Amino acid sequence: MSRMLIGWLIGCYAFLYAPIAFLVAFSFNDSRLVSVWSGFSTRWYAALWADSALIEAALLSLRIAALSACLATMIGALAGLALVRLGRFRGRGLMEVGLAAPLVLPEVITGLSLLMLFVAAERVFGWPGERGATTVTLAHAAISIGYVAVVMRSRLVDMGTAVEEAAADLYAPPWVVFTRITLPLAAPALVSGWLLAFTLSLDDLVVASFTSGPGATTLPMAVFSATRLGATPEIYALATVIVAAVAAVLAVAGRLDRSAPPSR
Repeated sequence: MSRMLIGWLIGCYAFLYAPIAFLVAFSFNDSRLVSVWSGFSTRWYAALWADSALIEAALLSLRIAALSACLATMIGALAGLALVRLGRFRGRGLMEVGLAAPLVLPEVITGLSLLMLFVAAERVFGWPGERGATTVTLAHAAISIGYVAVVMRSRLVDMGTAVEEAAADLYAPPWVVFTRITLPLAAPALVSGWLLAFTLSLDDLVVASFTSGPGATTLPMAVFSATRLGATPEIYALATVIVAAVAAVLAVAGRLDRSAPPSR
């Protein structure tokens, strides 16, 4: 590997991770000014812990992300299964377009369309009475279904049907084949799809801004509102906590992957 290529690689990693390192370092800054270092302090973590608004927003985002990921995984997995196992059926093209639309449409268009849907549903059915955590959860699930379906579809195509056909030849009922063969083999795709949907929901700002209401401020919305007048060390502390949590999850996942027996 040439020195130029190594230098280019180092420069790319520095461009990606140097701002994160700056953020972590200045979360321990004693000064409120993020551009002036005045000494080491952890007071911003104490301020973060005492900030009930940010804590409530974080807990709300976690609840919404978990629920929307579960909904998206169930529906997206069934959609991926239908596209792979049912062959050609009426409405297949429309279904594929509907699943692919959230992947390519700008979020502002998706958020606006979901807002109009909730407004129309309220006028016709009287539900939802007001926009809040429920509408945000449904909106996040709707935009995540396509991502889960893509992951599930790829897994089903890759694993084929040989094992399922062998189980059926041994007189296993369809529900046994599905629960004891298909689901275990598709488990990595289900976990990956759930994590992807969870991450998309936790990170979303635009769609949540359109579909939320009073008392339903998610963490990205709270952070965006707090940084409109400039970032503060308290926000840096919050970001550092999130980075530490993600690093811990990745470390555990890497350790489990290394300790797992090699597949044949």
